[in-house]
Amino acid sequence: MEKDIKQIVKEGYKKIVEDSGCCSCGCGSDETISKSIGYSEEDIQTAGNLGLGCGNPVALSNIKEGDIVLDLGSGAGFDAFLASKRVGKTGRVIGVDMTEEMVIRAKENAEKDDYKNVEFKLGEIEDLPIEDNSVDVVISNCVINLSPDKEKVFKEIHRVLKENGKGYISDIVLLGELSDEQKNDEKLLCGCVAGALLKEDYIQIAESVGFNVKILGEDKEISKSQYQGINLESLKLELNKRR
Repeated sequence: MEKDIKQIVKEGYKKIVEDSGCCSCGCGSDETISKSIGYSEEDIQTAGNLGLGCGNPVALSNIKEGDIVLDLGSGAGFDAFLASKRVGKTGRVIGVDMTEEMVIRAKENAEKDDYKNVEFKLGEIEDLPIEDNSVDVVISNCVINLSPDKEKVFKEIHRVLKENGKGYISDIVLLGELSDEQKNDEKLLCGCVAGALLKEDYIQIAESVGFNVKILGEDKEISKSQYQGINLESLKLELNKRR
């Protein structure tokens, strides 16, 4: 079943690249929606904006010049490019995505706009192609909910972060149980809903693998604007790696 889920997600996001359109959850590239989840007018003009996501983890973060930043599920590169402006010439941003077409598009965008401090790798967030204790900041925007093994993802985040490293996560979490029909809906799976966890379970997993978790924000309005009133929210978290 895990392979089936990943294949469904890969096919869904491959189609997004090919169509250069919006995701099935309704989070389209409309500027009003992009602004509503935390992006500025200037941000929206950055390369790689496919209208995906449920927040702006870069805006939440404390990324500094010289940092090494890892973007989980980097897509066409949008958040990675925003982070690259903060790390400067002495820092580096690494994007990891499991959809080959997304990685190709991100590399094309980086070359086109001459982003020299950004690189993109094909890989799964449950098995990151990144060395232990090598990253200052991890960011992720509406991606972990797509993974069938979220505990493994959080373990990987903990592994790659340096001592005292931080993670900044925007993700969809449930505030009530889904119906069986919703859980098996492929559009809701690619749209960040069918595979999402209850808020309490999501936070508990992050804490169990070695993070102190701080809630930075909870956007319940996103349910009405993008998710047809499903009982969910966009949760913004800061993860602090415990020794």
